[in-house]
Amino acid sequence: MKRIAIALVAVLVGVLALCAADKYSQATFPVQSHDFGTIKEDGGPVSCTFEVVNTGNQPLIILDAVASCGCTKPEFPTKPIKPGKKAKIKVTYSPLGRPGAFRKTVKVKTNGREVRTTLVIQGTVQPARRKQN
Repeated sequence: MKRIAIALVAVLVGVLALCAADKYSQATFPVQSHDFGTIKEDGGPVSCTFEVVNTGNQPLIILDAVASCGCTKPEFPTKPIKPGKKAKIKVTYSPLGRPGAFRKTVKVKTNGREVRTTLVIQGTVQPARRKQN
């Protein structure tokens, strides 16, 4: 009798786990990198947007987006993204005082199956012409 009860509990736990596994959110980024090419140091900040699609069947929540340095600023939606819907994450880079090649990352944290995704921006900053006295 004890074995039957244990087997019954094990089957019930397995069925519950399968039911829970069917409900999930998933952040899918069609493009995960952007190359600005050559930009001018004194040309002001440059921005790009990354599209995120919820390919799961539950609402997707972007919990956080953290840049690798203070020269890069991510902006992300705070409202849940419904299944099948899209949203955008805007990433702005400030080139002032940063001549040369750059490669920066933004780590996006969600409630999806893959909790973290890394987005990359890169390019080359053309130095500003310095005034001569």
